[in-house]
Amino acid sequence: MEHGTVGRAKVNLAVVGVGYWGKNLVRNFYELDALGVICDADKSVEERCRSEYENVRFCREFSAVLSDSSVVAVALATPATTHYEMAKAALEAGKDVFVEKPLAVEVKQGEDLVELAAAKHRILMVGHILQYHPAILKLQELIRDGGLGQINYLYSNRLNIGKIRTEENILWSFAPHDISVMLSLLNEMPSRVSCQGGAFLNRQIVDVTLSHFEFPSGVQAHVFVSWLHPVKEQRLVIVGSEKMAVFDDTAEHKLILYPHRVEWRQRVPTAVRARGEIVDLDNREPLRAECQHFLDCLVSRTSPRTDGREGLRVLRALDACQSSLLGGGVDVKPRDSRPEKTAPAYFVHESSCVDTGAEIGAGTKIWHFCHIMNGARIGERCNIGQNVCVDGGVTIGNNVKIQNNVSVYAGVVIEDDVFLGPSCVLTNVTNPRAEINRHSLYETTRLKRGCTVGANATIVCGVTIGRYAFIGAGSVVTKSVPDFVLAVGNPARQVGWISRHGHRLDEPDADGVMRCPESGYRYHETEPGVLRCLDLDDEAPLPAELRMGFKRYRQLKEEGKG
Repeated sequence: MEHGTVGRAKVNLAVVGVGYWGKNLVRNFYELDALGVICDADKSVEERCRSEYENVRFCREFSAVLSDSSVVAVALATPATTHYEMAKAALEAGKDVFVEKPLAVEVKQGEDLVELAAAKHRILMVGHILQYHPAILKLQELIRDGGLGQINYLYSNRLNIGKIRTEENILWSFAPHDISVMLSLLNEMPSRVSCQGGAFLNRQIVDVTLSHFEFPSGVQAHVFVSWLHPVKEQRLVIVGSEKMAVFDDTAEHKLILYPHRVEWRQRVPTAVRARGEIVDLDNREPLRAECQHFLDCLVSRTSPRTDGREGLRVLRALDACQSSLLGGGVDVKPRDSRPEKTAPAYFVHESSCVDTGAEIGAGTKIWHFCHIMNGARIGERCNIGQNVCVDGGVTIGNNVKIQNNVSVYAGVVIEDDVFLGPSCVLTNVTNPRAEINRHSLYETTRLKRGCTVGANATIVCGVTIGRYAFIGAGSVVTKSVPDFVLAVGNPARQVGWISRHGHRLDEPDADGVMRCPESGYRYHETEPGVLRCLDLDDEAPLPAELRMGFKRYRQLKEEGKG
């Protein structure tokens, strides 16, 4: 028998509810040597429990569990409609609480439980079992380390013909698991959801739902759940720019990666299939891992992976789906009845500092050891690397990538889709002196849409880098650079033209047209020193099918196309 102990500490826990799922909790906590009490109002289960679980007390009244000072924690496997009142009573009685999904059936109830647990210094954990599955843990690792590339889309199907509930619809019964996994993998809340469904067995209880989610980062997802399906299916698919992942909990090999890619051949996208890569996983039972994690948190007094706050995020997403479902599929934004406590829609690493007064757009990520000063304005979906300083008064557009060790000083204006390479330098005074204060004389440096500044390049202040221009690594820019110009050296000089996709353009043909080897777009020097794309307006966004590269620069160069 395993032991629900750390060192010499032993947990005495009560499981409340020994029905369809509660019996599994009873088995696991008993085998972990932590089960002290079983509580169920159904008298018919008492004899079986007493015969199977020696030295475990049985009671039919929840009040008996609450008044038992030897019981330090309660695991609730009761109907969802009872979760709030029972969890609240247990927390108020000084018990730590494990509650099966969902945390509650109303957002305000979930918020109350999270606040109560914090006030009472109690552990509150929600039974989102998939977050303890070896395949999901591996997926989290792959996404965190960039193994799948940029995440574009994911979907989850949870379908079965089996137990059909009458106290909750399919959305609240099946979808919490998949929503919990989705939010943990993406590390962000959806900005908009919609949900449609149908009630076929009981006109009051929806049997099938399809929920669609849009996230600030641009990722989209859907969750399809049904208990009116001929076969069991539990599948999660994640589509990344480098690899696609399939988690199938009913298959022998539960996690397979597919390094498929799309190549552009004569401006036509062509799928190139690759053999699936089976991912080796340990065979530990997710429920056993979940139960052990709860016991470990009780002893160490640390917050669980699926704590009350995580359960509340899932509850808010479920609530938005339910509102959309009742509204016939209308778009709904997840709500917070305490908006002043809403977590920001952007990510900031705990080692970084964002001053009060800084404005940061949704989906932006700010990594280690950064300082964003008061008055700085950063747009949506930006990625700010390690050790970056953004001064007050700086304006940064959307989808800007700033690599490590860059300081963006006051006077710099960065438009959308700009890339700043590692350790590049931006200045704001031409003739700086420590003993001369020129704060009111900062010169404006403008980096226009889509341009790239290479690693260790220096941009002397007062210049403009044109749209989609490319500054080579280590270059020193002392004067403005026109649109689509490739400039290198010290001082930087034009050595050619470059496409919007970042490829040097070859000599023009007889009609004066140059073609990008990756996108196929045509470029023409409309007048001396002015290049324009003939196939797309410079301000128009790229079509979705052309936002993902299909060949490395060196590969194109070797083929004589770059």
